[in-house]
Amino acid sequence: MSAIDFSDPETIALLTAALTAAGVDGLEISRPGGQLRIVVAEKGGARISSTDATPRALGSASTVVKAPMAGHFCLDHPAFCAMSHDLPRSVSDADIVGFVGVGHILLPLRAGRSGVLIRLLAEPGALVGFGDPLFEIELPS
Repeated sequence: MSAIDFSDPETIALLTAALTAAGVDGLEISRPGGQLRIVVAEKGGARISSTDATPRALGSASTVVKAPMAGHFCLDHPAFCAMSHDLPRSVSDADIVGFVGVGHILLPLRAGRSGVLIRLLAEPGALVGFGDPLFEIELPS
């Protein structure tokens, strides 16, 4: 028996659909190098939990927004107008700076901290894994 590949977007979409169909509240899998958490909401279907931006280093003047799950990284929501991709640009902690998608699930990525979005660390359309760095935000001094 081979191990399940939790970095595969199709596997995550299959798990999400199975949990929703079974009426299960959620699933959390932790192992060295990553964690996968799928939470099924009471209404509106399943969502995959987001992690806040985490500091790069203690005392650092910037922070990195990381992928909260494996999936395809995109800068725009497919149903809305394109967001500004000009860098650097100011962001607030609640601003959506991109998305990670798996099948029909599209998880918004919030900046998590106010500051200046200075660098894109992943290519749009790229397959990213849990914890992969996506953006760098310079914090105000």
